[in-house]
Amino acid sequence: MIITTKKKVQLAALAARVIVAFRRLSGNGSLVRARRGGFWWELDLSEGIDFSIYLLGAFERSTAAALRKLLRPGDVAMDIGANVGAHTLGMANSVGDAGRVFAFEPTDFAFSKLQRNLSLNPQLQGHTRITQTFLGAGHGQSVPAGVYAKWPLFNREGIHPKHRGQMATTLRAKHSSLDEFVSREGISRIDLIKIDVDGNELPVLQGALNSLQRHKPTLVMEMSPYIHAEQNQNFAELVQLLAELGYSFTDIDSGRPVPHVPAELKQLIPDGAGINVIARVVGS
Repeated sequence: MIITTKKKVQLAALAARVIVAFRRLSGNGSLVRARRGGFWWELDLSEGIDFSIYLLGAFERSTAAALRKLLRPGDVAMDIGANVGAHTLGMANSVGDAGRVFAFEPTDFAFSKLQRNLSLNPQLQGHTRITQTFLGAGHGQSVPAGVYAKWPLFNREGIHPKHRGQMATTLRAKHSSLDEFVSREGISRIDLIKIDVDGNELPVLQGALNSLQRHKPTLVMEMSPYIHAEQNQNFAELVQLLAELGYSFTDIDSGRPVPHVPAELKQLIPDGAGINVIARVVGS
């Protein structure tokens, strides 16, 4: 059964209220520094992603587990839509000192938290590059004034009616395509790309065509048809683009193949929900 994001946030909010209430009885608040999953984190328990890390040891545990299995020491990986570093730190640990992780997060709110969480884990800093960048299709695209990057569990003003996210500013973000970034940095290898950009996946991947064709990286990504429509993006075009590049999809949770037909995918995924998939080039 696929649970909507709204329901997940509502369940997390119930648990967070109990835990924060007990913490306040002992003189503590919602802010905490904790070691989870082998890393140190600075967490705000009133935020959905932070609370998941605190309570479960990871955000999207099945995705985190898949990334651990897919990445090897020495690999080069991209984390597009890194947010607070929920997957960045684990990816950096998996590739080790001989590998590299490039993490992209455009919002002022999440990027500052990403910086802080990386700083708490100095063993990862030497091979992890974080950048406040909004990745898109390339020339002619501007950085939007705000991007959904917060999932507040208590203060719910201005939240999205379905995924319960809240906008965060992008005042210090710059714009680039992934291909432009790869060329500038002289990156000669990409083994894996994790991408979760809330409906902007199509322009990001359109701006990464050269990299996808040349390196054929494994993709770990969310598929959520409803949010693509809200961003004026064509979900069917995204699926078609990946299929034309030779990618096939596997559901991270079930391990089952996912259909390539957009209409079938829309039937599979309820409105307001999404699935996380692994996409690989057939035969690579």
